[in-house]
Order: sequence, then structure tokens, then C-alpha cells
Amino acid sequence: MTKQPDTRPSVRRHAVANGVKALPQIKNIIAVASGKGGVGKSTVAVNLALALHSLGASVGLLDADIYGPSQPHMLGVSHKPIIKDDKSIEPIVIHGLQTMSIGYLINADTPAVWRGPMVSGALQQMLSSTNWHDLDYLLIDLPPGTGDIQLTLAQKVPVCGAVMVTTPQDIALLDVTKAISMFERVKVPILGIIENMSMHTCSNCGQQEHIFGSDGGVNLAAAHKTCVLGSLPLARRIRELSDAGQPLVISEPDSAHAQIFLDIARNLAAVIAKLPRNLNVPLGNLVIEEN
Repeated sequence: MTKQPDTRPSVRRHAVANGVKALPQIKNIIAVASGKGGVGKSTVAVNLALALHSLGASVGLLDADIYGPSQPHMLGVSHKPIIKDDKSIEPIVIHGLQTMSIGYLINADTPAVWRGPMVSGALQQMLSSTNWHDLDYLLIDLPPGTGDIQLTLAQKVPVCGAVMVTTPQDIALLDVTKAISMFERVKVPILGIIENMSMHTCSNCGQQEHIFGSDGGVNLAAAHKTCVLGSLPLARRIRELSDAGQPLVISEPDSAHAQIFLDIARNLAAVIAKLPRNLNVPLGNLVIEEN
């Protein structure tokens, strides 16, 4: 029987920030951050992960919001992961994504009443104890703010860069600017800006309105010498499918909104491909190609 060729895109392993030791089973770790709650960061993170998977990559998603994990609900996951020998955890695979969240391990109505060091430890344990399998990309959905989780990620997680999610609104931009400045201070590259809720199209008349202002993401990217990976509309359908645990990219892959996520995923992959290579981890028998 002739072995079929691997048609997955070849993804290189790229350098990580601050010289943190890379994980052999994960090529590239990307933080998805905002600095502010309510900008749709988690919705963007799950659909971006699914978009990267739709393009042929092997993708994982780690929900790092210990106090308010939302990925289990957004992905429609209600069961718990398999724990092996009380040491390692099998990621829950849903829609082709390898996923992990503290929400899988505690009851949905149980609050995580933990101090900062415990929260940072939980992030490191979920990352290191999960049996990730040959990932091209692992997206880490960070909580809002610039606290312990973000500092732990910069200092102890082999992240290659951060994607910032914002709305065009000035109030959101203030907090996202602080988060970008924090990442710059701890030498984590900013891979680009995703502007969410950039405009709304009336379902009755088709008129477009910039409800939260315009050009906020563009101006933010220019100020910090990075790029805009894409702009997403304020759309009821995205919210409805997220609330139903049926993310847009997997539920309506041919929709115009899903195509925007796919374009953002392509842009992100292109930005990562231009980062310096990491040659310190053996690549095994991978075939690396570059257009």
C-alpha cells in the first residue's frame, strides 16, 4: 500500500522570547491578549484557532483565564479530560483543536478563589502537564490585565509573540496600549492587532456604522510599529454561535465572517513565518518548505 503524502502545511519552529526553553511538542506558542475585558478576546481566540486548523495546521488552545474560563462554554465541552497516573492530562479534542482549560477541571459554578502565585502555577501546570501532540501552534487565551499571568507567560512560557485584540473605542485602546507596553517591556514581540467590533451593518437597510469609533486599531498598530492582522464586524451571528457553543468558523465556514477569520489566520501565519528560526530543538523527520 502506497503511503499518502502529508498534505499539511510545513510550519517552522520560531525563536521564543527571553530565551525560555522551548517545548519539543509545540512549535509556536502565541499569546492572545487584550489588557481589557469585554472586547471579545476569547471569541476571537477560539475562532482564530479554528481558522488556523482549517488552513491545515495542528492547533491547540489553552484557556489561561483561571478566574473566568469561557472556552468550555464557547466550544460546547461539558466533559472532563482524562488524567493519566495523576501526572499528565490528555487535552480535550474538539473540532480538531487540542484544548485545555481550568474550566474542564472544576465545576462551572465553582469559583477559583486563588491568590496570584497559585494562578501562575496553574498556568504552568496546564501547559506542562497536558499531553499536547505535535502542535504547529498553541494559542493561549490570556485573561484581561497586566498581572501575574501575563508576567508568568513572559518569563516562563516559551512564547514567540502576542496578538492584541481591541475595539476601536478610546477606552479599550487605553488598556490595550498598557498591555502592549508591558509586553514590550518584558521583550515579548507584538505580532499584530486584531480590531474587533470595528463596524456594524444594519440587518434591515444595510447601512454601516462605526459604533465604537474608527481607525483605533490602525492608529494603535502604527504607534507601536506593528500591523493590523484584520478587522471584525460587530455581528449578532458571531455572538449567537459563541453563546451556543458552536463557533462561527466551524458552524458557518462559508460565511463572510468566517472568511475574515481565515484571512486573519493567514496573516498571522505569515507574520510568524518571518520571525527568526529556533534551531535549538530537534525537528525530527519534518520536511520544511518555504514559498
